Amino acid sequence: MPRREDTPKMIQLRGFLARSSGMLPNVLLLLVAVVALALSLLTVAHVPVAVNWKLAVLAGEFGYALAVVPLGVLAARLACGGSLLLTVTTVVLCVAAIWLFLRPVVQAWQIGRGLPAQLGAAFGPATFSFGPFSLRKLLRVIPPNGQMQTHTFAPGLALDLYPANPSSPIGMPVTCVIAIHGGGWDGGDRRQLAGFNHWLARQGYAVAAISYRLAPTHPWPAQRDDVLAAIAWLKTHAPELGFDPARLVLLGRSAGGQIATAVGYLGDPAIRGVVALYAPHDMRFVWSVSRSDDALNSLKLMRQIMGGPPEGREALYDSASGQALVRRGVTPPTLLLHGTIDTLSWVRHSRRLEAALREAQVSHVFVELPWATHGFEVNLGGPGGQLTAFALTWFLAAVSK
Repeated sequence: MPRREDTPKMIQLRGFLARSSGMLPNVLLLLVAVVALALSLLTVAHVPVAVNWKLAVLAGEFGYALAVVPLGVLAARLACGGSLLLTVTTVVLCVAAIWLFLRPVVQAWQIGRGLPAQLGAAFGPATFSFGPFSLRKLLRVIPPNGQMQTHTFAPGLALDLYPANPSSPIGMPVTCVIAIHGGGWDGGDRRQLAGFNHWLARQGYAVAAISYRLAPTHPWPAQRDDVLAAIAWLKTHAPELGFDPARLVLLGRSAGGQIATAVGYLGDPAIRGVVALYAPHDMRFVWSVSRSDDALNSLKLMRQIMGGPPEGREALYDSASGQALVRRGVTPPTLLLHGTIDTLSWVRHSRRLEAALREAQVSHVFVELPWATHGFEVNLGGPGGQLTAFALTWFLAAVSK
């Protein structure tokens, strides 16, 4: 019975609040389903400029774990009952999000099936103890620690050396992987993905993660000269550091990948191979597609590193372009990895270098990851991390012979 002091409006308000409180959990479940779907869409669509690209890394490389969120929402919604429309909408959203979160796992498994044959045809056989992709590895945790020594190789420039695990079965002599960090040429540092370097060291490879001078204070070719200085220092000190000075591999990410091919294709026989992850390799082409309103303000980055447009700087641009330096019989074997939906460094950069390597008959493999963006190897247990680890280990074992 309504209380005497209640008015009809107060009775209506109380009824509305009661109905709303019953609907609130269902509305919240719907909102969570919408957010989950929006995040999962970053595994199939280019991330918008206004959205932080790292969310795409989260969706692509950790999505198999995030899938428990829409799965939980789905279970809760089915248990709640109520509005048929709300139930159907939430179920559809959750099922779509679950599939999109798990899609990279399926695609990685499919790519992994053909990867051994692809790598073997390009680089020859290699033997090691793990396969290209495993569901079990999705849940593994890679220890981030290990030994590391810091050395100065030039005034104001240092490198971090991760010594090869002495118990590694690959035997001596040890190859040194020179890791060149990314960061748009004006940022980043040698501590990027240190856990990856520790993992490589446990596979039996020395890793030298190097610093280089940054733009705009130091435009090209300062970065090339710094890497060459690091290579010379490493060769000189190789015996005391525990690796073979005639077995070096350059590994670069993003801007570091551009530096890696520009240096690695100069013809030094000690450089047994080059690995470039999501990197540009033709700086004239990069300039032609650069814009001030993209995710990185790439036009600004290019002005900083190259000093201006290619006109009047043709030789400078070509010296920074690994693609322009490709030569049959001289260019070392190359491993390229790139995400199809990368918006920071478009996949066509690697596709164009792959075409140049194929034309010059240089041994190479290009692994394109349909779901991936920048930094896909951040989770070594994830879809991109597992394929990167397998391809890189095969490549290193083959070129170290």
